[in-house]
Amino acid sequence: MKYMGSKARIAKYILPIMLRDRTPDQWWVEPFVGGANIIDKVYGNRIGNDSNRYLIALLKEMQIQIPFNPPHIGEDEYKAIQKNKHSYPDWLVGYVGFNLSFAAKFFGGYCRDGAGVRNYENEARKNLCAQQIHLVGVNFVCGDYHNLHIPENSVIYCDPPYENTTKYVGSFNHTEFWNWCRIKASEGHTVFVSEYNAPEDFECVWQKEMCSSLTKDTGSKKAIEKLFRCKE
Repeated sequence: MKYMGSKARIAKYILPIMLRDRTPDQWWVEPFVGGANIIDKVYGNRIGNDSNRYLIALLKEMQIQIPFNPPHIGEDEYKAIQKNKHSYPDWLVGYVGFNLSFAAKFFGGYCRDGAGVRNYENEARKNLCAQQIHLVGVNFVCGDYHNLHIPENSVIYCDPPYENTTKYVGSFNHTEFWNWCRIKASEGHTVFVSEYNAPEDFECVWQKEMCSSLTKDTGSKKAIEKLFRCKE
């Protein structure tokens, strides 16, 4: 699924690191599952949580509507759904808000091709259909990460809102988040975090320069993606 800040491009690098010591019965937990572009590449016991109810409703719908076949949504209906979300099924709001929006930003403007070459709607449908099989068995949950029930001795992968990025400034308590990670590590979980920077008690286990659109500057910019592990 197209999703702003998706880690699909770096999954092949970071997953081998995080899965290296995972046991067959160990739970994989993502408190910020987003577009499920990491969890769909993991097998076994999985929990994917997100606070956006429309996103979780869409992911659950993808688990039961096979093949996924949403209705055609033109720009006028896109705007109608944007203004009247309560009048439509949550999963449809999630589908339209993320998959038919420019740069996958939730209702960030209808994605269109002025040249008439690309059909973004068809592309979105095909991408979601291809992803469906990999979501079978995932326990999707909607809620605040603080309240998420995590089975004992889980591998926890966090892809939280990045600090000092345009989209999230002032809307996420990063100090509180890092403290939560420390608590989970002290409880026996293995905790990994994707971010640009982390407190000193978090070890950087992987990094790579990538082109990113999550910086404060307008447009894309190179930034160093990093994967941190909470030190034991």
